Amino acid sequence: MLIHSNQGSQFTSMAWAGFIRVHNLEHSMSRRGNCHDNAVVESFFSSLKRGRIRRCTYKTREEARQDVFNYVEMFYNPVRKQVRNGMLSPIAFERQQVLKAEGV
Repeated sequence: MLIHSNQGSQFTSMAWAGFIRVHNLEHSMSRRGNCHDNAVVESFFSSLKRGRIRRCTYKTREEARQDVFNYVEMFYNPVRKQVRNGMLSPIAFERQQVLKAEGV
């Protein structure tokens, strides 16, 4: 599995390299100053933190996992309108693209 990161010191450390190796992951990193490939995912994580995680205290990892899953699957993908998608939710935008491709 490929894991992408920026060039922060935590991702260039020997400890991180060891973690990647132990878990059979492949590390991907952009050139210095080339942040654009992370823009979409960083925007998502910002929304997740601002919209859900910062105001929650989880008792267990499973509780946190379930809450993040619910946020993504019950709100972010089907409901949250996004400017870059023409004010459509991600699911509505994908449906629109499929219909365009089918010529409907």
